[in-house]
Amino acid sequence: MIYFLITMSTTPKFQLWVDADALPNVLKDVILRASDRFMLNIIFVANQPLNIPRSTRINTLQVLSGADEADKTIVEKMQGNDIVVTQDIPLAAQVIEKGGVAIHPRGEIFTESNIKARLHLRDFMDTLRGAGVQTGGPAPMNIRDKREFSNALEQTIRKQIQKTKIEH
Repeated sequence: MIYFLITMSTTPKFQLWVDADALPNVLKDVILRASDRFMLNIIFVANQPLNIPRSTRINTLQVLSGADEADKTIVEKMQGNDIVVTQDIPLAAQVIEKGGVAIHPRGEIFTESNIKARLHLRDFMDTLRGAGVQTGGPAPMNIRDKREFSNALEQTIRKQIQKTKIEH
């Protein structure tokens, strides 16, 4: 028990970045609770002002308006081992390439083994939309999605804590 208290009393050696432009509001509370529970620094990045409670571990970064500005900023500023919450598949691929971990707001953890297939599917759907096919959008966020995200986020944070302990 003492070991647990000692390990949890130090700030993790990674940060959580949030691509906040399209983040469902219901997930902000999940992310803020994770910050408190794991003493984790969080940076919400968006091209518009965000209503996020301020704390010593929670920051917002407003970027210029424009396609992929938040994505570019996240990739530029993140470090290997950082976690990024995004539903943007190309951003997730860049995060993985840089050594980070990417999580979709519905709880999917992007990995080296699944990101190529997700990129191909995204490109295929873009091609269909470009040809005029109505592909529809994602279903509204529900309680199950929130639970899946919460579980994936906690699992990923715990893995990164263990990984960074070994590396440092």
